[in-house]
Amino acid sequence: MSPLVASTLKDWKARCPKGELNLVFPNGAGNVEGHANIYHRIFKPLMIACDIVDTDGKPKFGFHSLRHAAASLFIEQGWTPKKIQVLLGHSSINMTFDVYGHLFHNPEEDISQIAKMESSLLAA
Repeated sequence: MSPLVASTLKDWKARCPKGELNLVFPNGAGNVEGHANIYHRIFKPLMIACDIVDTDGKPKFGFHSLRHAAASLFIEQGWTPKKIQVLLGHSSINMTFDVYGHLFHNPEEDISQIAKMESSLLAA
């Protein structure tokens, strides 16, 4: 995690509701917050407020979409497939490529690699 995220979480942890479980994101009583509560009270209203809705005015995404967005950003930033596999907890690199393989396409790199191969072949 980035230094900014770590610092922000540390600051929040000092101010958040306390409980026996010592959680970073507890409910008001310091216990584990339920998924449905987070989605309906926080995530869904946030999407509606930001106009991230379909034609019926319903939010377009669920929590899992955040995972896909993060993985897509990692790929865009040039992270290695293996690093992404480990970070996402995929059991194999095949799973990572099955889900995100289409995002690894890099036409500029393809052209460079083909040119290098062509140069090596013609030099022989």
